[in-house]
Amino acid sequence: MSQDVRNLEPKAMWNHFADLNAVPRPSKKEERVIAFAKAFGEGLGLPTHVDAVGNVIIKKPATPGMENRKTIVMQSHLDMVHQKNADTNFDFDTEGIKMYVDGDWVRAKGTTLGADNGIGVASIMALLSSTDIPHPALEALFTIDEETGMTGAQGLVGGLLDAEIMLNLDTEDDDELTIGCAGGIDVTATGSYNLEATPGGMKSYEIALRGLSGGHSGMDIHKGLGNANKLMNRLLSEASEKFEVRISAIDGGGLRNAIPRESFSSVSVPEQHASAFESWINEQESVFKSEHSTTDPNMELTATSASDPAHVMGSDFQSSILRAIYACPVGIYRMSPDIPDLVQTSNNLARVEIKDGAYSIQCLTRSAVDSEKLDEANAIKSAFELAGASVSFSGSYPGWTPRPGADIVRIMEDLYKEMFNGEQPHVMACHAGLECGILGTNYPDMEMISFGPNIRGAHSPDECVQISSVHKYWKFLLETLERIPEKG
Repeated sequence: MSQDVRNLEPKAMWNHFADLNAVPRPSKKEERVIAFAKAFGEGLGLPTHVDAVGNVIIKKPATPGMENRKTIVMQSHLDMVHQKNADTNFDFDTEGIKMYVDGDWVRAKGTTLGADNGIGVASIMALLSSTDIPHPALEALFTIDEETGMTGAQGLVGGLLDAEIMLNLDTEDDDELTIGCAGGIDVTATGSYNLEATPGGMKSYEIALRGLSGGHSGMDIHKGLGNANKLMNRLLSEASEKFEVRISAIDGGGLRNAIPRESFSSVSVPEQHASAFESWINEQESVFKSEHSTTDPNMELTATSASDPAHVMGSDFQSSILRAIYACPVGIYRMSPDIPDLVQTSNNLARVEIKDGAYSIQCLTRSAVDSEKLDEANAIKSAFELAGASVSFSGSYPGWTPRPGADIVRIMEDLYKEMFNGEQPHVMACHAGLECGILGTNYPDMEMISFGPNIRGAHSPDECVQISSVHKYWKFLLETLERIPEKG
């Protein structure tokens, strides 16, 4: 399957992508991919440096005739989001991604593909290894841990880079030139609770809500996609009132930057309500499917008979935590009043884990406005503190303020129109968290822009990258390198 990918054009880039995808590279476990990138640079005989946090920097001189052009840094992140379908048998820690060609798209078998941001990494590798592509002096910056904290970008110190222009290759639409993005903050609610012995005369079930579309919690947050954690909480809240349901465990969602696709819970129902409860679950599946037929057509809800658990949540805790989750905002908090159709502030209720007397609830709050980001985070904090939780903020990172007048923006906007029959690119800010804002704190004078090919379903097992779009993006990238202006 991967051999079909290696035969695609441009071959150098696709082959580097296949090599990269053979290396397990989850966020916060990047040791192998750091070693891979370091060995790659050293194998080319290029100056290669791994900084204190694990970012890899490789420098390549300009090709003949391009020595007087401004130095550029090309930046992408090494880590990828690891998500798989529940029925997919795959070990991200030991296996390489299993890719295949599907018409005009490259996909993975039941897992995330890693095109975010592997296509960017592979593009830079292709340029570093090339012998016939004209370019100014290049500085390749491969950062770590972009997906779960941006600690690589935060740990990059000033003075390591000499470039005046940064090309970030982490945008997911080939007609967009991104010049700004949202910042973010992690909100985590934790606590403990009393367990009670499961009452007698109960019938127990394993409830599974699965098959939602999922997606990127920044770029897809405006699409009205179902959030499995919120839907499960809605179900359990109503079931508690209607059928005196007692809950023993809830396990939903995964990574903060992925809209949750699945949620599972273990519940017990008084035997006299069991038949009505089972019918009601079927009704709720129809309700959920009707509400989300456009966004989540493959959703399914099931309740399977199970052995009685030894313990359930205390009734007071069960009531308070369900209410807190109900109160937690999800989706768009505010649209930008200045930029049409841009989400300004949002929240993703990403992870709910409640079992064995302890709980953890994780959110990722994003905003282009730091004060508004903290306002929504405090709203979430208040909801969970009222339920007795301890709430912490962590991983805060700044947004990237647009500079529409920068020379590189003008150059690439004009070039796009020239190359693609006068089509106007979308010069825009996005609601995802790009590293440019963080990197700019130590390199405030550096001009920055982000672009890339069409990637769909990032952060979900539906992730795919469009082959024709990669070809378009690659040509645009090479022509951009030739248009980099002279120094001074």
